[in-house]
Amino acid sequence: MHRFTTPWGDLDLTRHPADPRDQLRAWDAADDYLLRHLAGEGPTREPGSTTVVLGDRWGALATALAAAPGADELVQISDSFLGQQATRANLRRAGAGERVRLLTTREAPPARIDLLLVRVPKSLGLLEDQLHALAPAVHAGTVVAGAGMVTEIHTSTLALFEKILGPTRTSLAVRKARLVHCAPDPALPRTPSPWPLRYALPDGIGPMSGATVTNHAGVFCADRLDVGTRLLLAHLPHRTGPDRVIDLGCGNGVLGTAAAVANPESDVLFTDESHQAVASAEETFRAAADPASRAEFVVADVASGVPAGSADLVLNNPPFHSHRATTDATARRMFATARAALRPGGELWVVANRHLAHHTRLRRLFGNCDVMSSDPKFVVLRATRR
Repeated sequence: MHRFTTPWGDLDLTRHPADPRDQLRAWDAADDYLLRHLAGEGPTREPGSTTVVLGDRWGALATALAAAPGADELVQISDSFLGQQATRANLRRAGAGERVRLLTTREAPPARIDLLLVRVPKSLGLLEDQLHALAPAVHAGTVVAGAGMVTEIHTSTLALFEKILGPTRTSLAVRKARLVHCAPDPALPRTPSPWPLRYALPDGIGPMSGATVTNHAGVFCADRLDVGTRLLLAHLPHRTGPDRVIDLGCGNGVLGTAAAVANPESDVLFTDESHQAVASAEETFRAAADPASRAEFVVADVASGVPAGSADLVLNNPPFHSHRATTDATARRMFATARAALRPGGELWVVANRHLAHHTRLRRLFGNCDVMSSDPKFVVLRATRR
């Protein structure tokens, strides 16, 4: 937990899941810059107005604004299950648990927005898709302000605000953070979002040859099959019978769908902390798998909600970033919860960059780890629950 000093008081904030060893904070200089702008030179939030906070990573913005005067409605929109769990915890700690309405990127936004605050996401596609979704609710009097670190705001970022909402400019940089100011232009033509993207896999991709993959905005490697997934697809275990399979951190669902196509008797759980990812996985599965195939689609924190000893096979292509931070924390939690979910004899198959040395952690956790395939950049690992 770290103390965040805001214009409306001090807050004790955490990420989710809270880990006392984690030195990463739940806010950064961009969050601080935006809040101080709102408290100083920024707009006054009139009674009865609606404020929407888009992409608030760990709830720092929503929690601080819940203590600020004005605005009858305060809404946070996020793609991240973890981010919204952190927001809930931070709001409760601040005594503002009922002050903010939490929506996901898959839900309808408010019909009218008077103040739109955008924490610029890592994914330009997600920003594009969400600005399109929110544009009908923005009016000539809406104040639009974005925030990000200097490395997160590019010419292409500003071009999206300008194209979808209206004239856009940036602030001077402060502590390596920058603000984006946009003046909505109601005369701009409303165009549909180009998302989701769909593409057909080439031949030679195992059971997924020729299948159509759906990628909603913000999902990893949205316009092509990533190299790691391709390698694991080429070396999927050949299994038959009523397997319980988990596609852990499913992304667009290619791995779990391949398992279902290869073994129609399997029952697949697709799970990811991204709402956009789980929606992508469901569309990918529906397009490629037999209609009688069984599947479940769950937005969750790794495999923490899966009953112990219930799975036969876990497929995993773990991330090694949390927003801009490089960390193996998510992979560690994925491996630990996968082990707990597997029954004796069950297998965890992982594809990852070779330099991450996941085999060391898997051997420590499972007592074994086999290299099933590798190339100069990636490695496919198998760990078996004893």
